[in-house]
Amino acid sequence: MTVTARHQGLSPSAITQAILLLVALTVPLWGGAYWIHVGALLWYYAILAASWTLLAGFAGQFSFAHLMFAALGGYASALIVLHLGMAWLPLAIVAGVVLAMVIGALIGFMVLRLSGPYLALFTLAISEVVRMILIAEESVTRGSLGLQVPRFFKGDSDIPYYYLGLGLLVAALVLMGYLLRTRTGLFLRAIREDEGATQASGVNTTRYKILVFVITSGIAAVAGIYYAHFIGILTPNMMILPEMGIIIAMSVIGGIESLPGAVVGAAIVYLLSELLRDYGEMRFVLLGLALILVQRFARNGLFSLVERPGKSRPGKRPQAQPGPTPEKSHAN
Repeated sequence: MTVTARHQGLSPSAITQAILLLVALTVPLWGGAYWIHVGALLWYYAILAASWTLLAGFAGQFSFAHLMFAALGGYASALIVLHLGMAWLPLAIVAGVVLAMVIGALIGFMVLRLSGPYLALFTLAISEVVRMILIAEESVTRGSLGLQVPRFFKGDSDIPYYYLGLGLLVAALVLMGYLLRTRTGLFLRAIREDEGATQASGVNTTRYKILVFVITSGIAAVAGIYYAHFIGILTPNMMILPEMGIIIAMSVIGGIESLPGAVVGAAIVYLLSELLRDYGEMRFVLLGLALILVQRFARNGLFSLVERPGKSRPGKRPQAQPGPTPEKSHAN
């Protein structure tokens, strides 16, 4: 009876998500041009934070190369459009996503068979190498000056970009949410909790780690392509380490084990960053303080206070809820 009642009503998390989506849809109706622009940029960060959460929070693979894949997608799309024209935009988008996924697969084959901090160190190093190549190849990328990228839509209004970015975010969340409900999602969580035991159970852990790395690389590339054709300029600075730190902070503050939580974290961090812009570099200190406070009082992120109220205090890690057995998941 209890289980039946639970499924008959909406959970606090679902109600919160519905309200947030409704507010997001109506922002262009009551917000000014500034907040529409801020919102359109926020969707870029939210896609990156949510996809990084899938990789690190659910699969336990800590990568610093997420912005590198966004840059690869953006640069590939921009260069094709600049050389062949906007008529080739669909091909440019596909090429940017495929390039990021192929590079992600190559990195996965090289590093994801190892354990420990090797993935984090390797992705940090290769991200910096790619950034230096983009700076050095001035004849192709215009170096630090950046590429002037044609925008998706004509005119100065940011409203089309706002809704395009929101649509991409919702599509990414639906895709990643579906993945987590499949057998692959079950194995990803098992790898995060105990990779050795999962491997001993006959699961090819390397294959699933590479798979999630490739998927999240492609999603990051989509975000990078959207960013490039929205802002209209691409520079190697989009992949500097502080920017990657912001993506990680968004995920941790919102909830590293929750896709909606990562979106909420992206909104909190990005809006705080905008409101504190007058404080210069001190805003990063304040954001760091916010990160510490969240880890102290809501270890699983602020969104966990809605998803699992009263179970986010330090030392009270949420207990696994009874769920379908692996056999039942296989049937799905």
